[in-house]
Amino acid sequence: MRIGRNLLVLSLLGIALFCLLEILIQTEVLDDYTLQIVCFAGINIIVALSLNLISGFTGQLALGHAGFLAVGAYSCGILLLAHVPLPLAILGGAVITAALGFLIGFPALRLRGDYLAIVTLAVGEIIRVVIINLNDLTGGSAGLRNIPGYSDNILVNNQGAFLWIFPAVLLSVAMVSNLIRSSQGRALISIRDDEIASQAMGVNVFGMKLMSFTVSAFLAGLAGALYAPFIGYLSPNGFDFLRSVFFVIIVVLGGMGSLTGTVVAGVGLTFVQEWLRANAKDWSQGVAGLFGGADGGVIDLVPMSQVLFGLLLVLLMIFRPQGLFGTREIKLSNLFRRSKK
Repeated sequence: MRIGRNLLVLSLLGIALFCLLEILIQTEVLDDYTLQIVCFAGINIIVALSLNLISGFTGQLALGHAGFLAVGAYSCGILLLAHVPLPLAILGGAVITAALGFLIGFPALRLRGDYLAIVTLAVGEIIRVVIINLNDLTGGSAGLRNIPGYSDNILVNNQGAFLWIFPAVLLSVAMVSNLIRSSQGRALISIRDDEIASQAMGVNVFGMKLMSFTVSAFLAGLAGALYAPFIGYLSPNGFDFLRSVFFVIIVVLGGMGSLTGTVVAGVGLTFVQEWLRANAKDWSQGVAGLFGGADGGVIDLVPMSQVLFGLLLVLLMIFRPQGLFGTREIKLSNLFRRSKK
């Protein structure tokens, strides 16, 4: 009953937010550029949720989710170029990634801690190298081009992407939330807290880990499948180790084991990253002027976002290692109950 009530409240809130954003889009209060950043934030939230499921709730450190994102994106892009309908292409990208996650997790999840982190990191880089070398299928280092978008009219492609990505975010949050509140979810949390005690209580530790890893890969692949028609062009350089680190920062900043924190940090860091990128040129000119540079563009401060994110992570580990929300959640039912009072 509790799971059903939470799902109902989440659905009602999601519908209300969706209607509000749609009104803002139609009245042109929300411009096309901002809508594009909102879509990027939604994709980042889905990947961060998938990473939080395996790392925050199951306690298994994974550092290669950019590889799963790439598999979902390239699978969907290739299917779309083969004239597969968009819904089937998105579902196919997610399912292919889940199958790959199952195959990788079967041997890798027998490892623990740093060893598992190293393996997942290596898998992410292997996936990127394989994509580069499959020239005929993926376009190699030149990338996969001319991927059909959500709309034939590129001027409304962002609106079409929003109509797909926003419901996918709601479904992903509901899926992970219900999974964590189920008996399987309690088993995952017990594995995170103490594997030996969980096994002594009859929990199939390896089976639960594999299930969590497969669902995590499915969600990451879903995000990649949504990303391909949205961006229209895929490059292997967009799925490197730094992309995986960005997702780790979202999870750690929001709180490992907090869905609310993941959503808030995903939105916040996406907009911060874009703001840094948009203002990097102005900063470059300002710094060049301070040092007497003749050309304001001689100093490239675009990588400054990575430096600031790293500094943010260090400060977070010092002053609030549990993240902004820790393991807490904002329960919508409690908010409604307080508003009634």
